[in-house]
Amino acid sequence: MSARLHRSRWSRGVERLFELGIRLGGFAAVVLLSGIMLFVVGEAWPFLLGRFDAIEFFTSTEWFPDSVVKVRYGALALFVGTLSVTALAMVAAVPVGLLGAIYLAELAPPRVREPGKIIIELLAAIPSVVWGFIALTVVSPLMVSVLDLPVGLNVANGALVLALMSLPVIISLGEDALRAVPDSYREAAEALGATRWETTTRVVVPAARNGLLAAVLLGVSRVVGETMAVLMATGHSVRIPHSIFDPVRTLTATIAAELGEAPKGGEHYRALFTIGLCLFVITFVINWLADRLIRRAAHRV
Repeated sequence: MSARLHRSRWSRGVERLFELGIRLGGFAAVVLLSGIMLFVVGEAWPFLLGRFDAIEFFTSTEWFPDSVVKVRYGALALFVGTLSVTALAMVAAVPVGLLGAIYLAELAPPRVREPGKIIIELLAAIPSVVWGFIALTVVSPLMVSVLDLPVGLNVANGALVLALMSLPVIISLGEDALRAVPDSYREAAEALGATRWETTTRVVVPAARNGLLAAVLLGVSRVVGETMAVLMATGHSVRIPHSIFDPVRTLTATIAAELGEAPKGGEHYRALFTIGLCLFVITFVINWLADRLIRRAAHRV
């Protein structure tokens, strides 16, 4: 009896220890995120209070932070470049990712599902610089030779790489959302005579739509925050693209390329942190929307 009581106390102690560790981990994540946000805001604040011109920053395409004649901080081309690459990447990745998630969750036999999940996880483990190297040395020459383009580093190249990088996020989270749908939904549909495909498309997918949308939004967040791949694949040209084969420059690539050359504490340095603050706000909003959708889906289930 005493040994059983001792084991019970020991298990409760271990449980409380793990609970404390989880609470500390969550608190540390909040503190770290708050610290990063305060650091970015603090570095950008002098520029926001001084040289920052909202009209120039958001409507001008003239990004000349090192000009000796007239310094200009027009980031419109950077925002448009980021938007164009992200949008094209999502056009390619979302249908493939959602179909892949549906296949793995509902249609694939077990002997295909498990290797498929392993391959998806391996795809997510490839470093972004490797993707950028593939875009630079494989995709770019292929575009030049096949499509007869003057340059292969463009919106389409960057979007292709980013689409491949976002697929693991969309497929993994989409599969989780589909598998979270209660089996009673499937059983009820089958009892009414629905085929497996009808059950999947008319019952399971609509029931998991919030979770699938959250997977897409997190895929967008993954694409928006990518740096090295787009730096190597998009041509790094400050311009408004008129086609998917025009080179562009993104917000993240601008920070990566110029921060090392900007004098610390200088105006250019602060402007780059202002771009970082814009990226922080964009990704925060996207992740917040995804979290709300996931919570709503969990509540409905």
